[in-house]
Amino acid sequence: MQEHKTTHLEELGRLRKIQGQIRGVIKMIEDRRYCIDILTQIAAVQGALQRVQESILERHLRSCVSETVAAGSDAERATKVNEIIELLRKTRR
Repeated sequence: MQEHKTTHLEELGRLRKIQGQIRGVIKMIEDRRYCIDILTQIAAVQGALQRVQESILERHLRSCVSETVAAGSDAERATKVNEIIELLRKTRR
């Protein structure tokens, strides 16, 4: 198990807001709201999740990855690079 230096507490507030937005989408569907309104709200949720993802990735690159690049072994550096490559492959599908 890897030690995690970041807590991502900064994202909790944003994720709780997104959670509320999702509950709102559910309510909109239950209330049979107009499709475009529902789709607009879903797009807002997706954008908010994207921003949280970008924030976590940026913090990871600036802390975990940069520390490994500065002080890690060649194998550790290669592992970090491979993790990022695999993450980008997964998120771009």
